[in-house]
Amino acid sequence: MAREDWMQPQRRRIRPRRVAALGSVTALTLVVSTSAGTGHLAPGATATGAGPAALSRSSAHGPCMITGGPEIQMSEGVPTTRGYSRSTGTVRALNLMVDFSDAPGEGRALDRYAEFFPQTQKWFRTSSYGRLDYRPEAPVRDWLRMPRPFGEYGIERGAPFDPGYRDLVQDIVATADPEVDFRAYDLLNVLITPNAGPSALDTVLSVTFAGNTEAPVADGVPVANASFVYSRQDDGSGSYDRTGYRVLPHENGHVFGLPDLYTQEGGGAVGHWDIMSEDWGANNDLVGWHKWKLGWLDAEQVHCASAPGTKEYDLTPLARPHGPKLVFVPLDARSGYAVELRTREGNDETVCRPGILVYRVDADIDTGMGPVTVHDSRRDSGGCTRSPNVHAELSDATFTPGESFEDPQHGLKIVVAAADLAGDHRIRVTRR
Repeated sequence: MAREDWMQPQRRRIRPRRVAALGSVTALTLVVSTSAGTGHLAPGATATGAGPAALSRSSAHGPCMITGGPEIQMSEGVPTTRGYSRSTGTVRALNLMVDFSDAPGEGRALDRYAEFFPQTQKWFRTSSYGRLDYRPEAPVRDWLRMPRPFGEYGIERGAPFDPGYRDLVQDIVATADPEVDFRAYDLLNVLITPNAGPSALDTVLSVTFAGNTEAPVADGVPVANASFVYSRQDDGSGSYDRTGYRVLPHENGHVFGLPDLYTQEGGGAVGHWDIMSEDWGANNDLVGWHKWKLGWLDAEQVHCASAPGTKEYDLTPLARPHGPKLVFVPLDARSGYAVELRTREGNDETVCRPGILVYRVDADIDTGMGPVTVHDSRRDSGGCTRSPNVHAELSDATFTPGESFEDPQHGLKIVVAAADLAGDHRIRVTRR
């Protein structure tokens, strides 16, 4: 298992991000990232149907099916590799509220649960256009007291699965098993009492272990995808009741196979255009590439611009369920440019400059190392938003009618040709 202990808290307005300790998602390997969710199941193991969603595609999409090398952790390649929870249809999320003798739960356990639901459920319904029926359940209504003090597990930022988390999972399974049938669930969210460990303002401990076929077994199935959420991401702005839940959709994104898009420098590569980049503060959605990976877009909604020459494409706002959503321009077998239309609707609360978003996707770059890079149409502008915990510089990165993006090295030019009264846009792609 690869460790990435080099990530350190960033002294920025954007609060410190979670550290990832990652391993390849292959047989008998473990992926650890900064997200939560659970797929109690090994790939293809049960009637609940674990495993990534089938990618909607046609033969025309072949050149756009970029892939990463086998050593890449949580690759942006399509389709998503096996070992993750499925992301379409009905997905049942088991939620356990956990406390310790040296960190007893404050208030009711169900109040902790209410910090994340029904908001997380609604977020996934909106982002997936209703294709993910996320059903959270909390069969144990009280705090689940662990047999050891929190301090004995040795959990800290970047902690590996063994031995601390393995011991914790084993204790959770043993304590919950009399009341929980783990076979009935697709995801496990462990909602830790916020007074266990440091404040999220100091160190964010929230982490996900995904694809672990050697995880402790519960009711005959491995707890293969388990997310742990600590503390509260409260920046003091008074918005926690409205925005604090967003750590969980981010964490569940890892369980579905999505990598971290923030880097050592914070959200400077993607900004607030994807919740896998920034999940503090105001609401934001996923990029269209991720929606395709998760099975939320149909084949006809994704265009593969692989042929040389000039061609025009229509795009409708990503937040709306119908119409074309994504144009992908492959550069090689590993990378390409994605083009989509972002507007202030749906989960995109902070979009202050609606328009065409252009970003590069590289399937051969590890999670947390910059697999996605948004291209800024207005470099060094300072952005167009002052929302707390939003990377302002990239907030106005979109291109509007009459503007264009060029990559001379690859002989590529993308022009925003027009926009109609309904808000739809037309782009013109020219490539050698």
